[in-house]
Amino acid sequence: MAERITYARNEQLRTIKPNYPGNKLFGQQFANGDKLYNPDFSNVIRWKLLTENPQKQEKKQDTWAPAVVPCTDFFTSANDALVWLGHATFLLRVAGLTLLFDPVLYDSPFLRRRHPLPCRPEDIVGIDYLLLSHGHRDHLDEQSVKRLAGQNPQMQVLTSLRMQPLLQKMAPTLRVQEAGWWQQFDLGPNAPLEIFYLPAAHWHRRGLTDMNQVLWGSFMIRTPDGRLIFFTGDTAYAEHFEEIEKLFGPIDVCLLPIGAYKPAFMMQLSHVNPHEAAKAANVLRAGHVVPMHYGTFDLSDEPASEPLRLLQEVAAGGMLRGELHAPAVGEVLRWSEWE
Repeated sequence: MAERITYARNEQLRTIKPNYPGNKLFGQQFANGDKLYNPDFSNVIRWKLLTENPQKQEKKQDTWAPAVVPCTDFFTSANDALVWLGHATFLLRVAGLTLLFDPVLYDSPFLRRRHPLPCRPEDIVGIDYLLLSHGHRDHLDEQSVKRLAGQNPQMQVLTSLRMQPLLQKMAPTLRVQEAGWWQQFDLGPNAPLEIFYLPAAHWHRRGLTDMNQVLWGSFMIRTPDGRLIFFTGDTAYAEHFEEIEKLFGPIDVCLLPIGAYKPAFMMQLSHVNPHEAAKAANVLRAGHVVPMHYGTFDLSDEPASEPLRLLQEVAAGGMLRGELHAPAVGEVLRWSEWE
């Protein structure tokens, strides 16, 4: 029997895409647009037990990790700035507000950092908005959420449909606002920013029985002077990049994943490789590109240094239209000064 098709969105929020009915649900499962995607467990068996990594020795010998510098300047200054804390975790200050994306501040049995944090978890205070793109454990870490909720009582979470029950089990006092794709968060009448929840080609799972029951996506921030900062979240390459550019126009700063793409049979419907990332940035007409989702955790078969090296080769060859910024972890980027 076919799953019942319904559509979901937050009816309290503005939907910015004309005639968009909401996110499609097959029964209780969200979909990538019109298509339901369930990762095939047989691919995990094929990857872990039946396939030899052709780069095994190269990966073993590749001990590269991103440089790390203290990010004290971010917390002692009120200037607009962007700081990469590793993987997909960013601090962003704009118009006097401080945003934190997808924080993973601690190791776990399955996620061991290859480099230290550039600050202590207890240093991360003054957060106005916590932006959570999706529920995978390398983007949503329970210990980090509990820590941040305790030391940032003013913080509000902006995230996806059906995320609130999961978050409030972690930290019951959290204020959570959920959105579907193509919706604008309600930041109040005097907010200097606009923040939108937009598509990504990905999926959700944290346990045995919650496949695709929480939505995934990306974030667009529009600054007071009209500049656009796009955090893509985890995504495969798909038509949503063209749709986003069509609705918003050129992106000023794009925070874009480049790692965890091998073997392709396992990763290609979840993540972009460096060449696909560059293609996405070009489609978005991004003026500045800051890569993420590489160097911090060992999630896949490519050697640690390969994602950034390949993207740098694309940029050096003139095939990336925007300016590439590959900061050290903790480096304070003055994004508002970029042309």
